[in-house]
Amino acid sequence: MRPVRFVALGDSLTEGVGDPVGDGWRGWAALLAGGLAEESVRFTNLAVSGAQTRDVVESQLPAALVLRPDLVSVVIGVNDTLRRSFDIHAVAARLDRVYAAFAAQGAVLLTACLPDPGAMLGLPGALARPLARRQRAVNTAVHALSERHGAVHLHAAEGAWLTDRALWSADRLHPGERGHRQLAVRFHALLAGAGLARGPAPSPAPEFPAPTRAASLRWLATAGTGWVARRCTDLLPQLLRLAADEMRHRARGTSARLDLGATHAVSAALAALSVSAVGEGPEAA
Repeated sequence: MRPVRFVALGDSLTEGVGDPVGDGWRGWAALLAGGLAEESVRFTNLAVSGAQTRDVVESQLPAALVLRPDLVSVVIGVNDTLRRSFDIHAVAARLDRVYAAFAAQGAVLLTACLPDPGAMLGLPGALARPLARRQRAVNTAVHALSERHGAVHLHAAEGAWLTDRALWSADRLHPGERGHRQLAVRFHALLAGAGLARGPAPSPAPEFPAPTRAASLRWLATAGTGWVARRCTDLLPQLLRLAADEMRHRARGTSARLDLGATHAVSAALAALSVSAVGEGPEAA
């Protein structure tokens, strides 16, 4: 029998950042690959740190379709929320395009909703709430489109694992080895429950010791500083405006309007996709 073909798309989370092995990263997708089948598995990781939904559509999707995967993971969206160009209509349309392309090939699709970065970084409320609102919008789109395209979906946006610091790396945005292992275990359980994973479940036990506090401080003082500087250049001016708007609404007691606006935006984005799908159907011919 030919090997099971598993292709992973996404950003630094799927690339494996936070789970170092040798000179590179391993991550949850590589850990999951070993438990997909009793026979051999051909695993290809196309995820790239910093990728947005646009990068998945333009670069990763074409490369993945050529490989004709049996199983494909698409976990993406957090980086979109960290850009001043964030547009939930565009994000939803890109996700729909990617999911549909793999569904058309008959691949099993893996997706996940993710925690909002503001909460993970411990940002003050006025800064964190706009990011949380954006991530909720992305997660709502991922939920709806995963159901539409029959994906195996992991709810990773909530739960006790988010507050267990032992599961997270020094940057507070990426899981450490323990966290990556937990993601792999949870994905495997979903696939096994659906009869789609026949190999042994990944071990939740770490192979390597957790980073020391000194290592965490070194990261924050070197690579972490660069990460914050890049995000600030792109996002901070707009985020400060969003925070000021947040505080004005709170002072007036009208914060619910911001949540309602975000809800309407993602509903409109999904409705537009539904209309588009109807227009492309056989009855439109």
